[in-house]
Amino acid sequence: MATLAENSLLGTLRAAGAEVLDSDDVLEFYAHDIYGRGADLAAVVRPRDKHQLAAAVKAATDAGHPVVPRGGGMSYTGGYTQDLPGAVLFDLAHMNSVLEVNDTDMTVTVEAGCTWAGLRERLAHHKLRTPMWGTLSGLKATIGGGMSQNGIFWGTGRHGTAVQSCNSLEVVLADGTLLRVGKGHTRPYGPDLTGLFLGDTGALGIKATVTLKLVREALCHGYASFAFDEADQWFAAATEIERQGIATECFGFDPYLNAIRMKRDSLAGDAKQLVGMMKKQGGMLKALKEGAKVVAAGRNFLKDANYSLHVLAEGDIQAAADAHIESARNIVLHYGGREVENTIPKIIRANPFGPLNSILGPEGERWAPIHGLVRHGRARECFAAFENLFAEHASEMEELGVHYGTLIAAVGGSGTVIEPCLYWPDARNALIEDTIEPGHLKKVPKLEANEAARALAARLKKAIVDIFFAHDAAHFQIGRTYRYRDSLEPRADALLQAIKRELDPRGLMNPGSLGLSQQVSPER
Repeated sequence: MATLAENSLLGTLRAAGAEVLDSDDVLEFYAHDIYGRGADLAAVVRPRDKHQLAAAVKAATDAGHPVVPRGGGMSYTGGYTQDLPGAVLFDLAHMNSVLEVNDTDMTVTVEAGCTWAGLRERLAHHKLRTPMWGTLSGLKATIGGGMSQNGIFWGTGRHGTAVQSCNSLEVVLADGTLLRVGKGHTRPYGPDLTGLFLGDTGALGIKATVTLKLVREALCHGYASFAFDEADQWFAAATEIERQGIATECFGFDPYLNAIRMKRDSLAGDAKQLVGMMKKQGGMLKALKEGAKVVAAGRNFLKDANYSLHVLAEGDIQAAADAHIESARNIVLHYGGREVENTIPKIIRANPFGPLNSILGPEGERWAPIHGLVRHGRARECFAAFENLFAEHASEMEELGVHYGTLIAAVGGSGTVIEPCLYWPDARNALIEDTIEPGHLKKVPKLEANEAARALAARLKKAIVDIFFAHDAAHFQIGRTYRYRDSLEPRADALLQAIKRELDPRGLMNPGSLGLSQQVSPER
């Protein structure tokens, strides 16, 4: 039975006008992210506009409860899971409108609960998009989450990370203040106040609306895939392609992740997706030819690809896109690689925001990616440290069924993302089951809880985070996982804490994220 205090909180939150959820099954569901479960929640609030959001935040913090922005729920770093019970979690799924598309100023303003897939669909009518136009999880991941956690993928090879596409924000502070930062048409103007709230993991405020830059959608596309026998060749080619600015996306898989992809993907699904894309780009005949090529090629080429690299290029005319691909081809040949079938980049581009079935391994294993953005000059050295780590634990990993695969991706102007992904046999949680397509979920085994495998995966995860720290990596989705504050100089850390005290003196805005403590004393 609910206590008097709990009833009072729920009544106050409902008076703010937002939908309030408090059933045991809902609170249990929302207490999870992809990786783990946090402390018990007091309530889940689903506002319908920024004013309801602000009023509900004020109601919760006035009652002494922490407030937490969830985004699309795709965190695997404790981005919104809590260390202590009693938080009010905010799900902005109802705040999903595209408020304005301004094709004169080339900006778009959206509510923070809009997904990347939803924004793409709306902008397609205008033949526009944002420079970085979404993560691979964009079917669920929201624009607000992308601004809080940052992120990469679509457009990243040329345009950088998610937050680099942002001009301005409206943010709700811990006391319910609705604060606008930045000019809608440019950034920065004076000190970058917008930047304060970008990549903050929701520690400083909850995003309400976001204004992003726009660019014209590309008319023509080019694709290529390559294989390498040695990691040195793989990294050298990927970094040179990024430095030359010729790819909109450039990513690759090590031998272990190549093998996992071969197990997971469906050729029939590939062909169907590709036909859909090619119909839009070049008519039915071209679509059928490309679909037939996918089935004929299969994925046998990956058996000979120790390390694969996939490059996508764009242009206003086909000759421009083809020229970029030719440049990439020459770079790869220079570093000892060879060209293989370009099935993978075509398929991924055909369905950029596909179902999120890969959050389980092909045999039903749990999955945890751990990434770092490293400068080009340290990427190979960092990757070698991971190879050594896994070699040291090889026998224990084999015994407990723990395995891994690694992705790399070039980030325009910033370096290389390296992302070791851990897989281990373990029970899945309710969020995973809700995220994966029901048909796919039926095909993968349902595994029992495995504490020993889970503990080894946790130890490896921590070791990977420490290796990234030793190689001066930056991170997205900092959450409660990465060593952000350890990387700050003392005066910079003091400045961060001073900003936190000014905006959130009681430490009630997503406490624990960014490594900031549960309570921040105003006197400190």
